[in-house]
Amino acid sequence: MRILIAEDEAVSRRLLERKLLMWGYQVTVCSNGVDAWRALECEDAPHLAILNWMMPGMDGVQICREVRKQNRKHYTYVILLTARDQKEDIVEGIEAGADDYVTKPFNPHELNVRVRAGKRVLEMHAELFQREKLRGVVEMAGATCHEFNQPMQVISGYAELLLKQIPQTSPLHPKVVKIKEATEMMAQVTSKLQQITRYETREYFDGIKIIDIDKSSRVEIKPEPGVEDAPCLAAESVEEPKAEETPALPTCGWIR
Repeated sequence: MRILIAEDEAVSRRLLERKLLMWGYQVTVCSNGVDAWRALECEDAPHLAILNWMMPGMDGVQICREVRKQNRKHYTYVILLTARDQKEDIVEGIEAGADDYVTKPFNPHELNVRVRAGKRVLEMHAELFQREKLRGVVEMAGATCHEFNQPMQVISGYAELLLKQIPQTSPLHPKVVKIKEATEMMAQVTSKLQQITRYETREYFDGIKIIDIDKSSRVEIKPEPGVEDAPCLAAESVEEPKAEETPALPTCGWIR
């Protein structure tokens, strides 16, 4: 985990940096409030910041207020470093948006404990954020399956009728077979969408990421016999075709 240090006193700054590096953290160091605020404005800003209260340019309390004004995707945990220990000072810092504080000169053991507490809070925030994203994905998947249901039944049904009526020698027959296979593949997609249990993404192009349906769902992808590059349905949702009969419609999530 990366931690931002903003401390204008050189000795204290070096001591903070050395301790955090020794504890296994990556450290971004700033010597004034303006540089600290610029670092926190970056898209890849550290999620935990240790800010000295009194600094040139912007003080720690001002930075706290600015951080809390931002609509950030990830939470920023702020620890104020201050020589002030009066209750009213502590209240002012917390009301400005600080999550915790450490008095100067700081005790390394106390600082370590408070940083670990901040790390746990950030981990919980990240987990909640992932849950919210998953809930949005599941809701969208459910709506997609619902909207696909009726048109896919119609396409699949008419493809079945055409296969019964068109001779296999007809040039139209393989085209209708392709349509039928395509509807079955769409059925597999909706089946996987209904089984999404986690949020997984993959690279698409130009830095864009899309949801990886295979990894996000419980459906295991296996090659379908006789159909190249087409994943098959889960075993419990496939009916074996009867001898000399037209194969039954796939019993996927969108077929009622």
